Amino acid sequence: MTDRLEALWHARYRNALPDRVDRAVQAGGDLLESLLGHRSVRSYLPDALPPGTLEKAVAAAQSAATSSNLQSWSVVAVEDAARRSRLAALCGNQAHIAVAPLFMVWLADLSRVERIATRAGLDHGALDHTETFLVATIDAALAAQNAVAALEAAGLGTVYIGGLRNHPAEIAKELHLPQRCMGMFGLCVGWPDPGHPASIKPRLPQDVVLHREHYDPRQEEALIAAYDACADTFQKEQGLPSRAWSLTVAERLSGAERLGGRETMRESLAARGFPLA
Repeated sequence: MTDRLEALWHARYRNALPDRVDRAVQAGGDLLESLLGHRSVRSYLPDALPPGTLEKAVAAAQSAATSSNLQSWSVVAVEDAARRSRLAALCGNQAHIAVAPLFMVWLADLSRVERIATRAGLDHGALDHTETFLVATIDAALAAQNAVAALEAAGLGTVYIGGLRNHPAEIAKELHLPQRCMGMFGLCVGWPDPGHPASIKPRLPQDVVLHREHYDPRQEEALIAAYDACADTFQKEQGLPSRAWSLTVAERLSGAERLGGRETMRESLAARGFPLA
């Protein structure tokens, strides 16, 4: 197996590539290397993307699995600089949205199937149910991650933007979204700025998230304590304040005020045509 894969594995987990993985992934090593190399890029060059980049990304997205072939997602590609600046403000003043040449807004979109049903004269009561909204949200996430994999394999940088949900009504107005269509997250796409390189952030040990045959959290506390130390080392390497990952995530969810205005999401969804019956 390549030295690059070993280095990427170490960056992601801060331990050596297991021998069993070395033997298992030889045929798909290039793909695994690309996926392990993912990092959130927030510094971009303003340079234009190669022709066909957007179309290739959408082709990858449409090749993702979709529940019952409903294809209940859409995406708005935003390249206009003025609109990207307005979206950056709505997403919490994240400057990289305005700098990256492409911003993709991924939508849970049940409006299309509603129009199809209406034209066919059929009832569409199932669109009101939580399950259908979950299907649309999952479809959008699967599609977006396929696009990210393709974009990063081409050497481009990306970062997801959850701040898109800060102001659902304003986002809908800016993008002319119909009812039963809502922006779930954004995605910046561009050439990473070599002057401000992004690093691979370590993840939890596999034994925390991987359960075999049944759920078993007995070793979780010790493993997370070890990860806290690993994550803190990464913080220091990045010149960031020392912190324990476990305490950070617990504090992040300690109260509704931590949600930055998104605690009214149920009301926002209802206003966009998702009653979640």
